[in-house]
Amino acid sequence: MKKSMIAMLGLAVCMSGPVLAQSIPEKTGVNSLMGVAPRTADFIKIATISDLFEIQSSELAQQTHNQALGAFAARMIEDHETTSTALKGIVQSNNLQADQPTAVDESHQTMLDKLKTLHGRDFALQYRSDQISGHEDAVSLFRRYSEGGDNAALKAWAAKTLPTLENHLQMARSLPQ
Repeated sequence: MKKSMIAMLGLAVCMSGPVLAQSIPEKTGVNSLMGVAPRTADFIKIATISDLFEIQSSELAQQTHNQALGAFAARMIEDHETTSTALKGIVQSNNLQADQPTAVDESHQTMLDKLKTLHGRDFALQYRSDQISGHEDAVSLFRRYSEGGDNAALKAWAAKTLPTLENHLQMARSLPQ
């Protein structure tokens, strides 16, 4: 009952307002709750911001003296730079009209700012938590788009990238607590 009410509210709001930079169902989580694929423009924007956050937060983690975090962070930077490059290539080669931000959004910037104030165990725990939640969101996003997205090239790329993100999630969960 609660899910259907949220879905109806989300759909009503979407249909009544102008087209926004990110659709309301995706921004509010209604699409994720219902397992609905994001719009192509939402997928591109969210995937881009996710990559930027992974890279920037992992650069911070590399500055710590924690060997486990450093190794994980190096892998995140390498893999997310690769996915960023691939996504840009797909957007360009398919002439997709989508916002590909060059900086993280406000909520991710807040998370980065918080990480910058933490040290030692506090940093490690927050970084681990951010990596787990970020990769859970990314796995959901990529799974939903790979199953129901409307651009064939992006669908194929999302499906190909999904196992890497699932592996990242597993790795993040294995970081020391």
